[in-house]
Amino acid sequence: MRKYFITGLLILVPLAITAWVLNLVISTMDQSLLFVPARWQPRTLIGFDIPGLGTVLTVLIVFLTGLLTNNLVGNYVVRVWEKLLTRIPVVSSLYSSVKQVSDTLFSSSGNAFRKAVLIPYPHPQSWTIAFLTGMPGGDVKNHLVGDYVSVYIPTTPNPTSGFFLMMARKDVVELDMSVDAALKYIVSMGVVAPEEAPKDAAKALDAVSK
Repeated sequence: MRKYFITGLLILVPLAITAWVLNLVISTMDQSLLFVPARWQPRTLIGFDIPGLGTVLTVLIVFLTGLLTNNLVGNYVVRVWEKLLTRIPVVSSLYSSVKQVSDTLFSSSGNAFRKAVLIPYPHPQSWTIAFLTGMPGGDVKNHLVGDYVSVYIPTTPNPTSGFFLMMARKDVVELDMSVDAALKYIVSMGVVAPEEAPKDAAKALDAVSK
């Protein structure tokens, strides 16, 4: 009985979590229908709501926004809009911060979360997986002696929260592992192990440990 129960959990729990996440995402994106006039909404036209219609509308809006702004006129409108936002107190600092983060994360030329690394944390005798996010900047780099890098340490099993550290490059071991594989390893709490690391990476880890 116990064996069959555990087998059932292993099959149904991932399906249930996947369905829950998809339902959450679709429900959130369906909120875009609130911007549509009431007389044009499905409930008014046909008498009931259509799940997922707002998701299609959201994807269409995102696509059209990218299409319209990817030309000379669109770029001009975006620049004018951004200049207007930067003149509004509070909004300017919030918008600028969010835009810098989104440009770094979603830009094809960005380097955020492009490399998985191994670092000693929270003490020299233990190790965890982190992601390179860049180099220390501003006045911070003036107070760091040596070659330092910025890393993000995600928490388990929720990688959306974590810690930001600046560490000496010599203490950071680059992994021959994709970001997706590293995230899967973190979320699964080490249960879903990635493929075996090559010997070069193992030697580098031994060197840092010594």
